[in-house]
Amino acid sequence: PAARYQLAFLLLLLDELRVPPARCALFDPAFSEREAAALRALGLCLLAENEEGKHGVEGSATLFYMVHCGKALYNNLLWSNWSPAALSKLVIIGNSFRGIEERLLSRILERDYSYIAKVLKGVEEVALPSHPRYLDTFNDTSVHWFPLDKLQELSPEVWDFVEEPMYQDCEDLEIIRKGE
Repeated sequence: PAARYQLAFLLLLLDELRVPPARCALFDPAFSEREAAALRALGLCLLAENEEGKHGVEGSATLFYMVHCGKALYNNLLWSNWSPAALSKLVIIGNSFRGIEERLLSRILERDYSYIAKVLKGVEEVALPSHPRYLDTFNDTSVHWFPLDKLQELSPEVWDFVEEPMYQDCEDLEIIRKGE
């Protein structure tokens, strides 16, 4: 039932923001053919391949709806948009970055999810209100945005390192890689 509530919230959000469903691109390697067909019938666009969260905003304001995704997906998304100009154009509805920081040892956060670690001082985050009926659906979910002025206050060295994340030493990788 959690996935149905998450989909219902997405559809309501699109309606509220007046975004046509066809402008909403989805991907989950776990989608069955039946689920994919149902999503297409709702007018949503399904991405053809697993981008592993490496999706650039290409100058357009973009909302990423990533409820209960793995940390690597958020980290990859940040890496793909690693500049103040690009990050300031995206909003993420997903797992709390503060929660990630609180639950991980700092050395693990910095080693495996360095882009999340580096952007923590440049992000604004507001938790979605909790509701007893939907605790397993939207728990630990926040809205994140990246104000340009906050990003510009980060040290210039933060923006110099742009190596693609690889996750070789990551023990609990919560992502389905391309080809898996």
